[in-house]
Amino acid sequence: MSAIKMFEKPLGMRDTFPVTYEKIEEVRQTGRKFLRARGFDFIETPSLEYFDTVGKASAIYDASLFKLVDSQGNTLVLRPDMTTPIARVATSKLLKEKIPLRLAYFANVFRAQQTEGGRPAEFGQMGIEIIGDSSVYADAETIITAIHLIQSFGIHSFKITIGHAGVLNCILKDYTESDEQAEKLRTLLVERNYVGFEEAVEQFHLPKTKSDALLQFISEATNIVSIEHIEKYVRKNDALAYVQQLMELVSNADLSPYVALDFTLSSHMNYYTGMLFEVFAEGSGFALGNGGRYDGLLHHFGSEVGATGFGIRVDRLLEVLPTKPTLEQQVAIIFEECQFTKALELANSLRQEGKLVTVQSKKGLIDEEAFTKQFEKVVYVSQED
Repeated sequence: MSAIKMFEKPLGMRDTFPVTYEKIEEVRQTGRKFLRARGFDFIETPSLEYFDTVGKASAIYDASLFKLVDSQGNTLVLRPDMTTPIARVATSKLLKEKIPLRLAYFANVFRAQQTEGGRPAEFGQMGIEIIGDSSVYADAETIITAIHLIQSFGIHSFKITIGHAGVLNCILKDYTESDEQAEKLRTLLVERNYVGFEEAVEQFHLPKTKSDALLQFISEATNIVSIEHIEKYVRKNDALAYVQQLMELVSNADLSPYVALDFTLSSHMNYYTGMLFEVFAEGSGFALGNGGRYDGLLHHFGSEVGATGFGIRVDRLLEVLPTKPTLEQQVAIIFEECQFTKALELANSLRQEGKLVTVQSKKGLIDEEAFTKQFEKVVYVSQED
């Protein structure tokens, strides 16, 4: 083990500097106001959870969990996501008081990194959960809320790609000859490895009708214009009809330009049981967030109710936020000895005008020129004033 240097941080951890902190706080306040106006109640869960409950149920890879042991010998984890802890508290208490639930959160989650690679091991998530509603209308509300939330931040060039676990699983099962083959192809789709998907199909030595259908599917399924174009690959089933109705509801909300169908969409979160989606915005090569229906997770906690929701990565959201002009003027008041009281009076007066005011003694400055460069206006208070 190499020696830890003075200024090193644990792998994947980041410092949040003042400018970024203020942007995050603005995102928090904007999101909170938006979601509360739509009937969502904010909730906070512990940073630490039991591995045997939240850790195992989260569907986050075991190697990505931060684990530690408490004084009683129980294995704990730093929460790797917010959906699983919320499912825990909802099934243990909240669903007994109100159903359906509309919950929202803004919190940090933790996922260990094996190599640096620039990926954070701690990052903020903002999102919602609708728990206790199995209808297509809850899924439509989730997607519509995600679109309007992103718009509330001044972001308008983005797309939500929608798939359905039931449709994809039906296709993979029908055109392969074992559960192992279907799972292999699904894993490759989670990784977005389309070349590997095609190679695996060839290696399976499937009947030509099946292999041709899979290869044609993978070339067309990311550019589906309407639900009818996928019907040739899948037996008529409830999942297909569900997606059809979902898209109609989104269209009725005049939001069709923001959505697209992608039936190759899959997730390593194996608790997704139905509709699932990802959000991409211009200016970022990564998904801003994702969501979907996860009825299977509630079953893990002993509840048979439906649930759907989404989470937005705050760090990625910051990358695509439009630049806003600073409306608050930052003022420095530099005072000489014995002028502290006068400087405070002036500062209070300027603060009432909405200015951000820093009061600093001239005696305490090491480099006055460097200090004053940080402010739009500098006021000096001396004995002569």
